[in-house]
Amino acid sequence: MGFYVNMEFKSQFLIGISVCLLICCNFSYGTEEDIACLKSIKVSLEDPFNYLNSSWNFNNDTEGFICKFTGVECWHPDENKVLNLHLSDMGLKGPFPRGIKNCSSMTGLDLSSNKLFGSIPEDISQLVGFLTSLDLSSNNFSGNIPVNLANCTYLNTLKLDHNRLSGQIPPQLGQLDRLKTFGVSSNLLTGPIPNFVNLTLTEDDVADNPGLCGKPLDPCQANSKGPHTGVIAGAAIGGVTSAALVVGIGMFFYFSRMSVKKKKDEDPEGNKWAKSLKGSKGIKVSMFEKSITKMRLSDLMKATNNFSKNNIIGSGRTGTMYQAVLEDGTSLMVKRLQDSQHSEKEFVSEMATLGSVKHRNLVPLLGFCMAKKERLLVYKHMPNGTLYDHLHPADDGSKDMDWPLRLKIAIGAARGFAWLHHNCNPRIIHRNISSKCILLDAEFEPKISDFGLARLMNPIDTHLSTFVNGEFGDLGYVAPEYTRTLVATPKGDVYSFGTVLLELVTGERPTNVSKAPDNFKGNLVEWITQLSSSGQLQDAIDKSLVRKGVDNEVFQFLKVACNCVLPAPKERPTMFELYQFLRAIGERYHFTTEDEILMPSDTGDADYIEELIVAREVKENK
Repeated sequence: MGFYVNMEFKSQFLIGISVCLLICCNFSYGTEEDIACLKSIKVSLEDPFNYLNSSWNFNNDTEGFICKFTGVECWHPDENKVLNLHLSDMGLKGPFPRGIKNCSSMTGLDLSSNKLFGSIPEDISQLVGFLTSLDLSSNNFSGNIPVNLANCTYLNTLKLDHNRLSGQIPPQLGQLDRLKTFGVSSNLLTGPIPNFVNLTLTEDDVADNPGLCGKPLDPCQANSKGPHTGVIAGAAIGGVTSAALVVGIGMFFYFSRMSVKKKKDEDPEGNKWAKSLKGSKGIKVSMFEKSITKMRLSDLMKATNNFSKNNIIGSGRTGTMYQAVLEDGTSLMVKRLQDSQHSEKEFVSEMATLGSVKHRNLVPLLGFCMAKKERLLVYKHMPNGTLYDHLHPADDGSKDMDWPLRLKIAIGAARGFAWLHHNCNPRIIHRNISSKCILLDAEFEPKISDFGLARLMNPIDTHLSTFVNGEFGDLGYVAPEYTRTLVATPKGDVYSFGTVLLELVTGERPTNVSKAPDNFKGNLVEWITQLSSSGQLQDAIDKSLVRKGVDNEVFQFLKVACNCVLPAPKERPTMFELYQFLRAIGERYHFTTEDEILMPSDTGDADYIEELIVAREVKENK
């Protein structure tokens, strides 16, 4: 599904490349810390096969040069900011490289199948606290598993198998509620295996540790030689607890499959949970804007009619959104987050970060409130609802969205996502992009919601659990690699947003494609792929957009969307590139202003985009 190449632009190829280089220099955000991080790793590890020595050449001052190093994956190919390090099976020798602390934006570290030795640092969370994946398997690490690992609260994957680790598995690791993969087989571990809150271990995960006991291995033996009353009682309690847990999980999956309407029917009041907050009405709402009137929980309850079901304006994985109208007539939106096991300290920290994230294409987070176990977020009201509701209205007689409006929304949303990926500090991967998270203000300016909330959700609320549970509401947006790795990446966001772009240009839902044959069981991306391979891609375009004098723009837009949903992540554009592509398509509409972030020079934009397209075609044809 390569881009359509307009032959008249080929003569300006060299000009386009020059502009590309200029942009890369002017809009990069590399860090000296990441360079220092890699230098330290290279110095501290013995490299007998010259994997690092031959590739990691620091005699360079161009932006993004470290992104070409073996094993280094960057947030953006033109900035020196490390996203993942893959240094597996290189024969590297030495202790755990402490200089890795300077790769402060890194989310994945793989040092497996090397000859690293010594202990895993006791303060490891201070070195790699934001990792989602850590693989130290098949090395020679010894000593205890640090209790401090339990502070790496973002971990989805932790592999420590095939080492010489001893002592017990810290029970605190069981509280890592995001953990989906945990391996400690073939070590020297002893003692009971912890209970994990959202993970069921298999025997292979913990095998070949002669002193380990407990599920899924043999039960631990009682130390006392006397009567086993305590053991029997404990077993009984454990049995009851396990039964309750099984029933609880079963009930959760059952009710999670019910529609929002059914949930409301089972709770005629629609707000029973809110009744438990009556004793907390005096709690203050923490506001980020000083100009906003001070509020208490009682004000939110009154503004939402005690969180009535009639005030619900949206519901998704992150929670339920309510419309709130204050006594002075001010309209707000209040989101009740799904159950989260994060502590108050962690929640407040996340809120402090998200409250400082401001951009014209993000829904402003005005404040938050904690009451008992409830977590409430207060947003500015978006009067035109979600993009999904406008593209797929319940009333078939609704007016179609014209092309300039669709293009304006696409460009604005791309600008917001590009800012989150490339300019925001800290960088934010959204993870839950869909047409439902793009809200529209009074002027139909797109505003992105739910940014940063993925880190507050339990693992069971992620895309993969949706896939496993057979709930297909948002499955059409999920990048194929995510269901295999469970690792969220910027290119995964690009895939999800590419699906939104396909919605905009085809008018179809991400699943249940209405124009597909009756026997077609796939999603929107798969349908588009079939049409492209058969040369019928134009048939996918929304009929309301055809023959309106914008056919060339619409088709270029469709091709951009197709490149966003390519199966291989490395073949997809970055959000930065995607924003530039869309901006060039809509140049004549003047949707952007001179003070835009991520904005290249005012001259040659169309040529620049066409030459990037040509360059991509040349690369694909080689």
